[in-house]
Amino acid sequence: MSQPDNLGSFLKESKPLLKEYLETRLEIFRLQAVRIASQSAGYLIWVIVSLFILFIILIFSGIVLGCWLAAITGSYISGFGLTTLIYIVIFALLMVFRNALFIHPVMQAIIRNTLEDQEDTEESEIQ
Repeated sequence: MSQPDNLGSFLKESKPLLKEYLETRLEIFRLQAVRIASQSAGYLIWVIVSLFILFIILIFSGIVLGCWLAAITGSYISGFGLTTLIYIVIFALLMVFRNALFIHPVMQAIIRNTLEDQEDTEESEIQ
């Protein structure tokens, strides 16, 4: 009969410590979620700004290329038509090679970053 008394007293003594441990673990998970969300938001904003700048560059380079080809061919229609054809060929090539150029490298980068974040988190928990 002494064992249930010891177990009961052990649980009563350990209850505040266990509660503090669970609160600390929940706080760690919350902070990790905030860090991941803030990094994701930063990357999202960076991607949006980069895509906007890339879009502006493509527009102006298309206008310049169209004017240059129009000067060479002597016709605005043929110059801008060739520019459009070049953009269509580039778009078709990007569609054909999208897995090798975009999907697989992005997947590998996400996996690598996730694994590095987990290793950093594990190292900080150990210390």
